[in-house]
Amino acid sequence: MYVLVSPCVLHPGLRAKGITSEKDREWFARAMERCHRYGIEVEALPCPETLYLGNDREPGMFLDRLNTQEFSDLLDSLEHEVREIISKRGPPLCIVGVNSSPTCGVDATWYGPPGSPGAKRKGRGAFLSRFSDLPAIDVSVFSRYRLYLAAPLFSAAERNYNQYLAVFLRNNLFDVYLPQDTGDDSHTRDRNSHQIIFEQHRAALEATDVMVAVIDGADADSGTAWEMGYAFAKGIPVISIRTDFRMAGHHEHVNLMLEQSSAIVHSEGELLSLLLFPGGFWPAHKC
Repeated sequence: MYVLVSPCVLHPGLRAKGITSEKDREWFARAMERCHRYGIEVEALPCPETLYLGNDREPGMFLDRLNTQEFSDLLDSLEHEVREIISKRGPPLCIVGVNSSPTCGVDATWYGPPGSPGAKRKGRGAFLSRFSDLPAIDVSVFSRYRLYLAAPLFSAAERNYNQYLAVFLRNNLFDVYLPQDTGDDSHTRDRNSHQIIFEQHRAALEATDVMVAVIDGADADSGTAWEMGYAFAKGIPVISIRTDFRMAGHHEHVNLMLEQSSAIVHSEGELLSLLLFPGGFWPAHKC
């Protein structure tokens, strides 16, 4: 099991001067942390821009400096090298790219003259576009793998489904905090236990990247609703999974405040797809 990774994730110094922020470095480190945690081997891609323009280069667009036959020939050669790796090792889990890069962008890439309508356009960069047969995930998404699973846990059926969902997510390389695993499932708790449980869950919420909330039922569980509101207020993306086909109104699946503060999915497959390929989901939730 391995991933192909844009080389600047491992060596930020390969990027153009001055463009790497502290948030970028945090994403890079967390992406590698995820690989280490789950035993994912890392295969670095070559850096076409460094090979063509050198290490000490100013930021630029594709059309500024890379739209040449020489660069296209270089990409041909580098693609061949990567295809050789894939031939020997088999397909990777994915490519971990870096958005905005003219060569390794996943969803967006700097392309045209600064200030022009086409300066930044959707789609893969010049190098990653040569691997359209492979899934690609931006490093900012790949690094968000810590999940808080908010759900009712008062019946055997609820706890069994929560456990099933947690296992499903863990099998897909996500670190899942499941409140019932901490013993939050007993009617015999005293007030001291309540305080300890509350603080433990709140600390887990502060450390999570994404909340997944189970909102089945005629109305969402009150504890789950509180956790969703706390996460939203903190700028943590919330994905709600509702397998219940009942509606709360003509247009709402559940209470509109919960629905408007989260993305609604209806199956485990839809949930995984949104976690891996969120599109505009992160920016909409202040991440």
